[in-house]
Amino acid sequence: MIAFGTSIAEPEAYHRYSRPGIRLAAEADSEVYAFAAVASICRSYNLLLDAAAKRDDLEALAVVHPHTEIVDPQFCAKVREAMRDPEVGVVGCAGASGVHSIAWWEGAVTAAPIVQRYPEFGGGDLPAFDWAQPAAPPAEVDTVAGLLLVLSPWVVRNVRFDEALRMNHGYDLDFCRQVRTGGRKAVVADLRVVNHQSVELVKDINLWIEAHMQLAEKWDTRPADWKQRARRAEAEREAARAVTHANSLAAGARIAALERVVSEVTDSRSWRATRPLRELNRLRQRRRSA
Repeated sequence: MIAFGTSIAEPEAYHRYSRPGIRLAAEADSEVYAFAAVASICRSYNLLLDAAAKRDDLEALAVVHPHTEIVDPQFCAKVREAMRDPEVGVVGCAGASGVHSIAWWEGAVTAAPIVQRYPEFGGGDLPAFDWAQPAAPPAEVDTVAGLLLVLSPWVVRNVRFDEALRMNHGYDLDFCRQVRTGGRKAVVADLRVVNHQSVELVKDINLWIEAHMQLAEKWDTRPADWKQRARRAEAEREAARAVTHANSLAAGARIAALERVVSEVTDSRSWRATRPLRELNRLRQRRRSA
């Protein structure tokens, strides 16, 4: 049995995005755990794992971010295919290898054809992580994105999200590192989703920097004389890169909005009807210039 879980921090997001996606993907015997958010996202997700761990017939638990909508009718079949390898502990729709910080997208990114649906500039769709030039799955990675975390029964029963991480950033990287430390793999599979999020990668720079430093402190194996200011400098550098990527996404969204406006005008009946007059005016202007 493949179970689904989601933490409801925003009821509207749950009803509009994650709930319809879960209904599409779930099988007749799938258990669905939809719990109200409690404290941090790590605490909320651990409650999902505790509930799923009680099922003896568990094949996998799909932890779905409330802003993630599964749009893949073959979701369960693809999960079973990815889980055929008993060493696989976590499966995602996007991730990266060569990851050194919570800015995992700075590594070698692998991603399914994910759509990012944004509300800014009149709304629209963009290929998610397109600026990272992602490779196509399947692939083994260092970490998968928290958009979607599909966990094996062993992981559900033996690994927990670190509730000391209270910034709600980097929990996915930390969890995957725990899984890999336990001898299991993190992989990306061709799982199709829509990510209903702003084009901003980082909304609160200060919180993101603190989360970056906290993860560096936990996992860094460099000598003890590693300075706090060096960690902050690294965090601020990665934050600046995230802002740059977000600006690139915003520019793409603005261009798409302008193209829609131009298309609406040029496809109109009045635009087509006045085309001969515009061509005549251009001809007159060329003659005057000559």
